[in-house]
Amino acid sequence: MKTLTPMDIVSELDRFIIGQKDAKRAVAIALRNRWRRQQVPPELRDEIAPKNIIMIGPTGVGKTEVSRRLAKLAQAPFVKVEASKFTEVGYMGRDVESIIRDLTELSIKMVKDEERVKVGRKAEDMAEERLLDTLLPPASAGSQVAQDVVDIDREKERQRSTREKLRSLFRQGKLDDRYVDVEVVEQKMPTVEIFSSAGIEEMDFNIKEMFSNIFPKKKKKRSVKVPEAYRIFSQEEAQRLIDMDSVVRQATERVEQSGIVFIDEIDKIAGRQAGQGPDVSREGVQRDLLPIVEGSTVNTKYGMVKTDHILFIASGAFHVAKPSDLIPEFQGRFPIRVELDSLDKDDFIRILTEPQNALIKQYEALINTEGVRLTFTEDAIAEIAEMAAVVNDRMENIGARRLHTIMERVLDDISFNAPEMAGQEIVIDAKYVRERLSDVVKDEDLSRYIL
Repeated sequence: MKTLTPMDIVSELDRFIIGQKDAKRAVAIALRNRWRRQQVPPELRDEIAPKNIIMIGPTGVGKTEVSRRLAKLAQAPFVKVEASKFTEVGYMGRDVESIIRDLTELSIKMVKDEERVKVGRKAEDMAEERLLDTLLPPASAGSQVAQDVVDIDREKERQRSTREKLRSLFRQGKLDDRYVDVEVVEQKMPTVEIFSSAGIEEMDFNIKEMFSNIFPKKKKKRSVKVPEAYRIFSQEEAQRLIDMDSVVRQATERVEQSGIVFIDEIDKIAGRQAGQGPDVSREGVQRDLLPIVEGSTVNTKYGMVKTDHILFIASGAFHVAKPSDLIPEFQGRFPIRVELDSLDKDDFIRILTEPQNALIKQYEALINTEGVRLTFTEDAIAEIAEMAAVVNDRMENIGARRLHTIMERVLDDISFNAPEMAGQEIVIDAKYVRERLSDVVKDEDLSRYIL
């Protein structure tokens, strides 16, 4: 993080997300502040709280993508939740503390994967030795008697030579069709569902832990091909080499110091909204979320996790409600507010062509796997962008997601017939796009269903 300045972070986000400069600047500053906090004296470090962000803008303009790419850039644990999925305690719904438990689980997996890469070479070497032990038949009783007469060193040399030949054959892939017997651990546990105020997820873990201690782990013999056996042995050896205590310690620290929680649809729990049904739990959800956002300690199966320095990014369209409709305490915990712009035709053209993962590049690569070369002309791209903008204006504005719908409609025939078109080159121009979409766009009722 020392080398990533806010300007670098914005440049990196620009590779994947078009526009939304204000949002990119806000998250870049928030990310850089994390590194800055680590550099201040310890007595002041704990006092510096993260500056949480509210993103305001219609769907499909990049709110989630900005947060997701930021987390990937920072190699930070990231979880996305929808505020409307939670309800206050006492009503059916998920416990808000499950957000932190999910984040911790994700962090454990991240660190475990990193450790697995570190021990990978050693685990593969150990797996290869286990595989050779399995492939090399044990010395028979007759040969054991013979060892009393024949020189033992010669017998050892023969065994070593055979082992090296098998190793060479294995590395060349000449043993891939051979089957070997391996023992794998299988543990069947009864399915139990318990509903309680402690939260379904936590109770589910406690039940599984209890049964794993009661029911012994059973080993089952399976006959598998050599590559599959090697994979099983590699996983088992890597698991043995990983220090889980260290993994838990690193993962918990990573959650506490660099975790990012993205809370979507925050406007759905903001105040009273006329005509939206009973207002039973909107304010209750805010009050339940408040302790986690303010900073509290959550009990997870890996121990206690503090949320004081987790970065929370909330987002919502705020068509009906306003950020000021949130309860004052909740508003106070989100000091940074950025508005994301709606996307127009020019933005759609850039989204289709500029990003590293641009839609045009994706579809060209997909069709190319069938041996068909697909090319889009500039006027075709402009026509697709124009159609997306028109449909968004005419119906619900779903932002860049409309491009996926338009593209699928345009390429429907080509995608279906591509296997029979190997070796061909297809050029998509504006005329082709209009032909594929003209009927749908003209028919207002049909376009509501199709596009």
